[in-house]
Amino acid sequence: MTESEFITLADAALERIGEAIDVALAASDVDGDWSLNDGILEAQWEDGSKLIVNRHVPNREIWVAARSGGFHFRPRDGAWRDTRSGAELGGEIARLVREQSGLEMPPPKLAA
Repeated sequence: MTESEFITLADAALERIGEAIDVALAASDVDGDWSLNDGILEAQWEDGSKLIVNRHVPNREIWVAARSGGFHFRPRDGAWRDTRSGAELGGEIARLVREQSGLEMPPPKLAA
């Protein structure tokens, strides 16, 4: 995969994650906000904690930093898969958001 192909795929995934957070926030009373700037999505919750999702171009991975730890996702078989567990990025984002903020959101569909 070329660098530009990776950036296009990763940026689309980051945008879908942000959209899923928006939809979930609109349907809940959880206080949170997010921003996407130059390949870095940062979500902040009412307790001040953050969830950061960013593209890591040299490794062709999406990296996630959450209160519970750091995770790396690589394109495999049409999905973004955790390099250790094989878990899919959309499901892991939904789980991490729920654990960290209490916000219930359906896992975003993220093609890779």
